[in-house]
Amino acid sequence: KTGDGVSELLDVIVKNIPSPKMSKESAIFSEISARALIFDSFYDDHKGIIATVRVFSARGGCDFKIGEEVNLIAVNEKFKIKELGYFSPKLKPADKILDGEIGYIATGLKDPEKIKIGDTIIILNSKSKILNSKQWALPGYQEPKPVVFVSFYPDDADNYEELKNALQKLKLNDSALNFEADFNEVLGRGFKVGFLGKLHFEITAERLEKEFGVSVINTFPSVAYKVKKNDNFKIIENPADLPDDFDEILEPMINIEIIAPTDYLGNVFQLKENFRMENFETKNLAERVLITAKMPLAELVSDFDDKLKSVSEGFASFNYELADYKKADLEKMRILAAGNPVAGLVRVIPKAKIEREARKMVEKLKDILPRQQFSQAIQAEVGSRIIARETIPALKKDVAGYLYGGDRSRKMKLWKKQKKGKKKLLTMANVKISSEVFKKIIK
Repeated sequence: KTGDGVSELLDVIVKNIPSPKMSKESAIFSEISARALIFDSFYDDHKGIIATVRVFSARGGCDFKIGEEVNLIAVNEKFKIKELGYFSPKLKPADKILDGEIGYIATGLKDPEKIKIGDTIIILNSKSKILNSKQWALPGYQEPKPVVFVSFYPDDADNYEELKNALQKLKLNDSALNFEADFNEVLGRGFKVGFLGKLHFEITAERLEKEFGVSVINTFPSVAYKVKKNDNFKIIENPADLPDDFDEILEPMINIEIIAPTDYLGNVFQLKENFRMENFETKNLAERVLITAKMPLAELVSDFDDKLKSVSEGFASFNYELADYKKADLEKMRILAAGNPVAGLVRVIPKAKIEREARKMVEKLKDILPRQQFSQAIQAEVGSRIIARETIPALKKDVAGYLYGGDRSRKMKLWKKQKKGKKKLLTMANVKISSEVFKKIIK
């Protein structure tokens, strides 16, 4: 932070960490002249996508140099090198990058989908006849598999393209980010985004706002379930796609480690039932305790971290890794407003919790939704059953207030006419939830 000791640290690194070894891959050089691994990338308005690379093979004068035509193996794409060089620490152009060195290559490409972290750039020998064979790729590259899914919608519908461009640029140095177009009846066009976990989701949402100035509304985080129906398993990422009747459902599990001060062990233990934790074990570490357990990933992406910090007064921390899938007793819950399902509020919830969650949701909606000229029934539906309900009363007007004295039948006539009008309104009722209301519901 202060710069103290940096020179000594760098000297020790240079002394103790060996230099990159020259490649010994002569067998491939009948077809390939050079290879490099992409381990990062970023976007430049003038140079296009800039790939950060480590050169693994470059001999016989066939180094990576300006104007050289190269190939990207994973996407089967060609381009000519616009510029290359080193980081010192700013971009320092050079004539070429040699075997074993780290540098950058300006691709000139504008489409972020063309550059994938972990891909291999190759220079083909002039004698080569076969292009972009997978056998030439450097080992270790594989597409990351998202486990948590959240739909993002721009706070302002006119910012759809800004959100799309921001996600594309984020993907350049975050290869684990996956997204595809999505549509919500309330929030309009957006993107369903896949993440490696809840922290990954939170960091991405923050980067969208701070680095690109794009404010987003997100749906409830969900996970990928394995659903068995008619002896066939299918991966379900969106809760709305879950069928009402199925033979079996499996949910992803995680192995979690929690470190907390010994004084808070009892408080942490209280979370066991609420978050369906099993195989609960403890190990003393001086004044702290290490807790290991297994729990559903869906519980983690709900509000586990908030509850853990609350019961431990902020002193507990945790780490987790994906385990396997396990059979679970889950149901799909839909929210109906005036008889119409509300898109984006479909959730998959354990049967033991579903009535409590349904009650919380309808009560929250009753407090948030504005009153109309007709009464609004807010219902939580599971299958064909209504398990929770609240009613938002209609706005009232004293239509007979201007009548003084006289025959009561005149007032009765007006009241009946008002009642008939409200019934007619109810048959045409179509509750529209604004994006502002939706944001409050998610929060």
